[in-house]
Amino acid sequence: MSGHSKWSTIKHKKAAKDARRGKLFTKLIKEITVAARMGGGDINSNPRLRTAVTAARAGSMPGDNIDRAIKKGTGELEGVSYEEIQYEGYGPGGAAILAQVVTDNKNRTVSEIRHLFSKLGGNLGETGCVAWMFAKKGLITIEKSQIDEDRLMGLVLDAGAEDEKDEGDIFEIVTQPEKFEQVKEKLEQEKVAIASAQITMVPKNTVAVGEKHAEQLLKLTEELEDHDDVQSVSSNFNIPDELLEKAG
Repeated sequence: MSGHSKWSTIKHKKAAKDARRGKLFTKLIKEITVAARMGGGDINSNPRLRTAVTAARAGSMPGDNIDRAIKKGTGELEGVSYEEIQYEGYGPGGAAILAQVVTDNKNRTVSEIRHLFSKLGGNLGETGCVAWMFAKKGLITIEKSQIDEDRLMGLVLDAGAEDEKDEGDIFEIVTQPEKFEQVKEKLEQEKVAIASAQITMVPKNTVAVGEKHAEQLLKLTEELEDHDDVQSVSSNFNIPDELLEKAG
């Protein structure tokens, strides 16, 4: 399993806790607002917005909140002006880290992100320093209770998916970004409940990280994800399962 896959499994387990803490709504509202600003407020012609709205509904966000976020993005309602930024750096043990950020105050956010990196044994780097180690992919997770693996593999590969993997409690489906909506729609047509679906950065190769750095690296990744302005975090670490389970 790749480092990203292992971490996505743990994030899946933590999803309910994160939702209870209210962090999820903040991040989803930002994504909906930015998606509507970039591609318009019609979910039928804006795949990014459609994905964001689907995630919001899955997280039980009220429809009024979704509508307001869309209208703020399209300018129908007054709202905050958000900027999308990608921060890159290295964590303890040499693992590459990418943080996708949406912020209304770039100076504040970069200061806080730099502080997190330095506090937890990492270094915030220059633009482009690690991005080349990752590829943009669609990533869909399905709880194993939802479907038999052979049937799932047949469905997603026919729909254009690149790969399907067993990741413990979940199946993970990887697609090219342009095939993401097509695969997701096929699963929805077949009434297969999707646990999560996103376009994200997946590492091309992984870096082995031992016990000396593992706890600090996981702490850094988690604190970055916990930051209000960070939408998602990707890393190329490969940490032994027993250390990851402790973190989960």
